[in-house]
Amino acid sequence: MTENEMMNLINRSLFATIGYTDEQGRQNVRRVFCVWHKGIGRHLISTNTSSSHVQSLMNNPNVCLYFSDDSTFEGICLYGTAVIHQDREYKQLLWNEGDEKYYPKGIDDEDYCILEIIADGARYYRFDGKGELSKTQIEALDSGKEFENGYAKISK
Repeated sequence: MTENEMMNLINRSLFATIGYTDEQGRQNVRRVFCVWHKGIGRHLISTNTSSSHVQSLMNNPNVCLYFSDDSTFEGICLYGTAVIHQDREYKQLLWNEGDEKYYPKGIDDEDYCILEIIADGARYYRFDGKGELSKTQIEALDSGKEFENGYAKISK
C-alpha cells in the first residue's frame, strides 16, 4: 500500500475504531467520527470529556486507532498515544454548527474536548499484502503537513 492509498483509506473511512484499556485493565473499543488528519500519524476526534474512554485515556494514554473499508478488504491500525486537548484552538478547529446540542455551553463547554492520536507505528493490510510503518517512517511521510478535514477533501 502506498502513502497515497493509505491516506485515501483514512480520508474515506469517516469513522474509526479506537482501542484503549480501562481502569479495570479491560480492553475496550469505541467507534468514533474521525475526519481530521495530519498525514498518516496524527488524528483529531471531538468527544465528551466525561466519556469513559477519555477518562481511561487520562490514566493510560496508550491507544490504537483502526481505519478500514470492508468493501475493499483493507485497513490500517495505528498504535501510539492519546493527548487530550482542552485548548480553544483545537476545539474551534473541530466545532460545527449544531454541536451545541451536545455541548450546550458552546465551544468552551468543559465537557467538550479533542483527542489527538499520535501514532508510534502502524500495520496495514489489503488483498494484495500487508506491511508496517515505524515511527520514523510515519514522521518522514507526515513532515510539513497540517491538520485538514480529509473527508471534506474527498467529498468535493
